[in-house]
Amino acid sequence: MKLLTLVLHAQEQQPLADLLRTLTPVTGYTLANVEGFGRERESERFLAAHDDIVGQIPRVRADLMLEESDLESVLQSVRALAASERSQGVYWVTDIEQGGHIQ
Repeated sequence: MKLLTLVLHAQEQQPLADLLRTLTPVTGYTLANVEGFGRERESERFLAAHDDIVGQIPRVRADLMLEESDLESVLQSVRALAASERSQGVYWVTDIEQGGHIQ
C-alpha cells in the first residue's frame, strides 16, 4: 500500500473532493486545511500578496491510501484537474507498513 499526499490551493478543495469520489481506486480520503510557505513565487496575485503579508498560503491537503498499481492513474487524474483549473500543487508518496480500522 502507498500513501499519496496532495497539497493544492485551498480553492481546489471541492473540485478535488468531487474528482476523488469518481475514481474507483479511491475508497476514501482525508482532507485537511493547511497553510504553507515555499520559495517559489505564487502566480495568483491575491495569494502572492497574502504570502507577502502573512507569510504562508492557505492550502488543502489530501491523504489517500492506494494500491501501488493504482497510484499512477490517480495521479494522472489529479494532474488533469490541476491543469484544467490552472492550479499548482505538490505531492509525495510514502510506503504504508500497516493500516486498519480502530474500533
